[in-house]
Amino acid sequence: MDGNGRWANRRKRPRVFGHEQGVEALVRTVRACVERGIEYLTVFAFSSENWKRPEEEVSGLMSLVLVAVSRHVAKLAEEGVRIRIVGDRTAVSEKVRASWDKAEAATRDNHRLVLSVAFNYGGRWDIVQACRRAVADGLTSDTLTEAALSRYMALSHAPDPDLFIRTGGELRISNFLLWQAAYSELYFTDCLWPDFDAAQLDAALAAFAARERRFGDVQAAAPASAPEEA
Repeated sequence: MDGNGRWANRRKRPRVFGHEQGVEALVRTVRACVERGIEYLTVFAFSSENWKRPEEEVSGLMSLVLVAVSRHVAKLAEEGVRIRIVGDRTAVSEKVRASWDKAEAATRDNHRLVLSVAFNYGGRWDIVQACRRAVADGLTSDTLTEAALSRYMALSHAPDPDLFIRTGGELRISNFLLWQAAYSELYFTDCLWPDFDAAQLDAALAAFAARERRFGDVQAAAPASAPEEA
């Protein structure tokens, strides 16, 4: 969900204002996904590298977590959304962790859409933590397979993503879902995240629908047409 800061700068507003509008864009997108029958949505809310940002911005983002939970979780719960938080929880405050626990508990029984929010997350961190947990459980070089390691990933509750959307015009995945996105279709748009809406989502879905997904295989040859009778 890239472009919040630039969106605010263009309007000569503080960057945190862009993040506030980014939350509104997220809620719009979640509802659009529900309406379209999408069952899993994973969003990159705060990367493990975002701690390098100015302290004021980081503090504002943490406060925004609390506001977002209090303002939106109850309604999303009514709409069948289940919220899962993925990432390293050790670096955030007890108050933020408590808000996450509240959001997860309030939506635990929902199944219409699973919204995974990656916060203090990084793809490399995810792979390392999965390896550590696997080793701690006794997996060895003989028993450590792709399938086995996948069970220890932070997104083990969700299938690998079919479509990977990045807003804001940057053409990179920035350490997001490195393991899970191996065969995802990548879609980049110049749209800044606060402007993302159902129309933007539909454009991404249309682009995805036009892709040919082979997963390393080759395209099956079209059957030869039968000769016409004289």
